[in-house]
Amino acid sequence: MNDLINDPNASRLIYGLRDTGYNVKTAAADIIDNSIAAGAENVNIDIQLLHDGRKVVYFGDDGHGMNQEEVRNAMRYGADRRPDAKSLGKFGLGLKTASSSVCKRYSVISRKSEDQALAKLTWDLEHVEQRNVWEMLAEPVTADQSEMFDEQCGPTGTLVIWENCDRLLSKEYTPGTKEQAAVKRMSEALNKHLSLVFHRFLDENDTRERNVVIRINGTPVKPWNPFYPERSEQVLAPNKQKVVVELFDGSEEVAEMKAWILPHRRDMTKEEEAEFARISNRAQGFYVYREGRLIQDGGWMDVFGAPEPHTSLLRIEFDFGHELDEAFRIDVKKSRILFHPDLEDGLRKLLQPVYREAGARYRRESRDDANQKRTVDHSSANKNIAGTPNTTKPQVTGADVRTQTAEISNNRGAKIRIKAPVQNYVSPDSIHVEAVTTITNGHLWEPAYRSVGSADHVPGVQLNKHHDFYQKIYQRAAANGYAVEGMDLLLYAFAMAEQNNTDPELEPVFEDIREEISANLRKLLRHMPDPEPAELTEDDEE
Repeated sequence: MNDLINDPNASRLIYGLRDTGYNVKTAAADIIDNSIAAGAENVNIDIQLLHDGRKVVYFGDDGHGMNQEEVRNAMRYGADRRPDAKSLGKFGLGLKTASSSVCKRYSVISRKSEDQALAKLTWDLEHVEQRNVWEMLAEPVTADQSEMFDEQCGPTGTLVIWENCDRLLSKEYTPGTKEQAAVKRMSEALNKHLSLVFHRFLDENDTRERNVVIRINGTPVKPWNPFYPERSEQVLAPNKQKVVVELFDGSEEVAEMKAWILPHRRDMTKEEEAEFARISNRAQGFYVYREGRLIQDGGWMDVFGAPEPHTSLLRIEFDFGHELDEAFRIDVKKSRILFHPDLEDGLRKLLQPVYREAGARYRRESRDDANQKRTVDHSSANKNIAGTPNTTKPQVTGADVRTQTAEISNNRGAKIRIKAPVQNYVSPDSIHVEAVTTITNGHLWEPAYRSVGSADHVPGVQLNKHHDFYQKIYQRAAANGYAVEGMDLLLYAFAMAEQNNTDPELEPVFEDIREEISANLRKLLRHMPDPEPAELTEDDEE
């Protein structure tokens, strides 16, 4: 019985499918997916603006090509599944919905061998609207189209042609200079998009995917790796890079994940940042790859909250294969996935440490930048200490920069060897007191042994520039030399008292004391804001 068959209205549906969320960039990427699935090594995109304002786009590849029946299947809405499950194509809709989102008429021309005639079929949306039937056009291949096929494809391959492109640009232009400029901007934006989406295929040094060359109007698209691995740090431990995902049937598949923290802007030139890093709030978060092709760039996907500046250096590389398509509910455009709430919770727990670390690094770098703009002068304290040689302190009998140990004589005895920072070739102006960025344990200060050469070390103190006390109190006091000197002398005295009364057994006790004091200070200063620029300006009044 056929009484339940209810064919869709051809005109309404084919026009309705134009609005599935594609734009020119995502539509072009979907066409390229088909080329890669067909084994293409070269994909050529030719964007033409004709003198009468008509815009035509050609996608040519040198892949396996298709015969007439295969072209017919490829042009069917809901085409048969590809034999290769790993194919970048998925729903049998990409070619059609992507093309119709940009133009009202599109053709596919293909052949599998040089001695085979070119096969061609066309969808014309205006024709379907007039006839209200799912009717393709079987038109002959024109001489211009045959020439374009040879130029863009070669002996075998496929040529996709977009005509009547009413949505190629965001608005209508009168033919002329402005329209030419708009097409140029669109081409540049497309280049930038493809350089990211297919960067693994474009990068001949990336062995994870086979190499493919993509050209736009003859210019090769260069790969852009969002993780900038040449200078970024991968911070997720190897034993945490496998994510096991349970499928609906109870089986399990594995996704792979890496976490990258990019260098801070202050550590790059503007040119380097613009070309390689492109740091922004929007660019942080998950970069999701299906079968090596990027399908989502940036955003935290409900694993963490909205993007914010302190985590702008963190990017997560997330890889999965076609086996996880259903689990991740991948959409038609292959531009979005959804994580199950249980997976969100697992990823949040797994990534929380690197998320915090990225925020901490950003704050440290930002504070360092502020410190460079406003220097806290510790020279007065160093001069005072140098001029007061009779203070109580340990006598250094030897120090080893390689093992970071010092041999001292103090109230606990002679030739006591303890572990502590040992530094050679220190500036005489900071020999006793110096603020540093190398203290990573959260302590406000720590004793150190320092020398202007490679011998004759003296005990000193290092101050942690990253500690809130230094940021909120020292920075505010910077305009007042006596306040800075007073705090320097106090912490130096603490460090000397510790070193003059310690031995290997008591060392952990003193370290615990420093840790507790530093933690309490941090808590006490939690609600104190960072200093405003006006607070860091010296008072010029006499």
